[in-house]
Amino acid sequence: MLDIFGLFPFLVLAGLLILLLANAIRVLPEYERGVLFRLGRVKSVRGPGLIFIIPGIDRLVRVSLRIVAMDVPSQDVITHDNVTVKVSAVIYFRVVDAVRAVVEVENFLYATSQLSQTTLRSVLGQVDLDELLANREKINLELQEILDRQTEPWGVKVTLVEVKNIDLPQEMQRAIARQAEAERERRAKVIHAEGELQASEKLAQAAQVMAAEPMSLQLRYLQTLTEIAAEKNSTTIFPVPIDMIKMFLEGDLPRKQGPDRKPSATEQV
Repeated sequence: MLDIFGLFPFLVLAGLLILLLANAIRVLPEYERGVLFRLGRVKSVRGPGLIFIIPGIDRLVRVSLRIVAMDVPSQDVITHDNVTVKVSAVIYFRVVDAVRAVVEVENFLYATSQLSQTTLRSVLGQVDLDELLANREKINLELQEILDRQTEPWGVKVTLVEVKNIDLPQEMQRAIARQAEAERERRAKVIHAEGELQASEKLAQAAQVMAAEPMSLQLRYLQTLTEIAAEKNSTTIFPVPIDMIKMFLEGDLPRKQGPDRKPSATEQV
């Protein structure tokens, strides 16, 4: 019993040493850095690996250097042409200076989130709806540049900003659908008009060729008759151009001028 009481101080001292050692050792992974404060002042940046601190004097603040993907909640935005839309986005950023991320701002995650929301409303409020829908890449780049410039004093680097969803009112969706339909009809009419113009040019060229060669018109006429005959019609009535039978009339005229032919009344006069 006396031996136990004699070892008690040593056991208490060993326990205190173990507790002190547990509080003095920190292990930081590869993606983390520790900002060491000694008596309230920034001493240095430690890590990664095994780190020793003085309990009660030193304080170690862990900072992750990995890229953070943060959702920007859906924001009600009034565009430049007075259309109310709901826009959500995602922002990618990382800490590049652990000291500034701890010293310059109280909570860089919360501050970056709030800044991204206000910047999203501000930038999208300066563009029209058509530009918002068509030039999303340009708007993403502009958001990224603004956020990166404003978070640079905090030691935060914004690498990418993406606008995810753009929710339009039902009335605006129907109006855009009608606009798209009208645009397709306009293109169809333009294409049809261009086809008519090209066809008229070809017909004019064909007319010039037929005017130079009258027989081509006769051949075209016969071809048309052949196409009509291919149809299953009971009766087909078509006029015969005088030019086609003129050669027969002229060829028959000499035969009627034989020796037994009687002179006409005009010839007798």
